[in-house]
Amino acid sequence: MMDQSFSNKNSHGKGRQMPIHYGSKKLNMATISSPLATQIPQAVGNAYALKREANGNCAICYFGEGAASEGDFHAALNMAATLKCPVIFYCRNNGYAISTPSAEQYKGDGIASRGEGYGIKTIRVDGNDIWAVYAATKKAKKFAVENNQPVLIEAMTYRVSHHSTSDDSSAYRPSKEVEDWTKRDNPILRLRKYMENQKIWSMEEEAEALKSIKTRVLEAFAAAEKMKKPTISTMFSDVYDNSPPHLQAQFEEVQALISKYPDYYKVNDFSSDL
Repeated sequence: MMDQSFSNKNSHGKGRQMPIHYGSKKLNMATISSPLATQIPQAVGNAYALKREANGNCAICYFGEGAASEGDFHAALNMAATLKCPVIFYCRNNGYAISTPSAEQYKGDGIASRGEGYGIKTIRVDGNDIWAVYAATKKAKKFAVENNQPVLIEAMTYRVSHHSTSDDSSAYRPSKEVEDWTKRDNPILRLRKYMENQKIWSMEEEAEALKSIKTRVLEAFAAAEKMKKPTISTMFSDVYDNSPPHLQAQFEEVQALISKYPDYYKVNDFSSDL
């Protein structure tokens, strides 16, 4: 994950993706995509393939209530319902699509009502309750694979933090609203208190875990930061089975420029491909 964020030579995306756009073929995780809702119809296609393979698996797709305002969401739900695909649509309704409150996004009863409209089995859960989310997802998977049908889960939650590091949420919502939610409903705190009451976790273990995890993260950070960038040739690969003439000509032009001005293009920052 750290290699991907630094776009170094070990990145599975070979440096051709934005940071925090993880994916893993080994873990069956499709790469995260920036454009809203593009992954929803893709998940339906994947689920249709799983249905044809009849291997007892299903696809699950995560998105926010803002993405549910995109046309891709409606197209995906309709295709999943009519094609009877084993796919779970997991909508995290946190109240804000970047800077637009849900009250300005829709006038209906959240996202759950849309599932019913498409003839899809739907459930709304407390998204801040890990056990409710686990139980709902487990039941949704069982139904999806046994009946070859989609399921929509709407998890109700709240985004306490800013949308991104460049976002100032105080510009579109009152600070008191955030403070109230912070005090009232913290999913991590809820889980920790539950585990402490069950005598399976303690403040001492919490402190040790935080210390250990911070060390591991910083070690991974330092190692990924030192890695070189992917080979420059990766800018021209993986789109075509055989590189077409115009792309090959561009690659040769880049090679010539790099050979002529190596210091300007900082060739030592990249893995060698020349």
